[in-house]
Amino acid sequence: MNRSLFRILVLVLLGVALFLGWRAWRDWQRGYDPETVVAASLQGLQEQNVLVPFTARYVAVVTSTQSRLGLEAKKTLIMPGTVRYELDLAKLKQSDLDWDAATNSLGITLPPLRLAGPEIDLDSISEYRDGVILLTLTDAEKTLDAANRKAAQEELIKQAKGATPMRLARTAARNAVEQSFAMPLKAAGIDANVTARFAE
Repeated sequence: MNRSLFRILVLVLLGVALFLGWRAWRDWQRGYDPETVVAASLQGLQEQNVLVPFTARYVAVVTSTQSRLGLEAKKTLIMPGTVRYELDLAKLKQSDLDWDAATNSLGITLPPLRLAGPEIDLDSISEYRDGVILLTLTDAEKTLDAANRKAAQEELIKQAKGATPMRLARTAARNAVEQSFAMPLKAAGIDANVTARFAE
């Protein structure tokens, strides 16, 4: 085999290798299509089912009073409880995702947060009572206890729905979901701007 023919053969083989390499690179790039990565991230989140981005502990202080037979009884209940702020990821659908190829940005519309609890810390409950005679002679104590427990639960939820904790919980939820989509995109070599928001 003369040198000219050998060089031609080498060039042909090199050309074939370059072509096959380019095609493999193109196919690899296609495998990391942004919308494919986003869809896989969504499936991963849905499989988690519930995200708890924020928890908070509150203390309710309530007092109930009852008067009978010219006597008065009063009980004060101090009841701590923990509330979880949950995001139902199963409600997050493909239609809630908006990929903009022109700006490489992903918009996510989140389902509303829901409150779970309160989980009462039974060991930390305190009670104060006044009006021993009425409490001893009647069922006033039972009535006051029931009223206090109901009022304390309502107070804990009221505190949990306050503007500041809801803002903190929403921010934590948005950050967690944004990271859940941004990290896989970044790992795939896609520099994307991910923004999550609540519909409300």
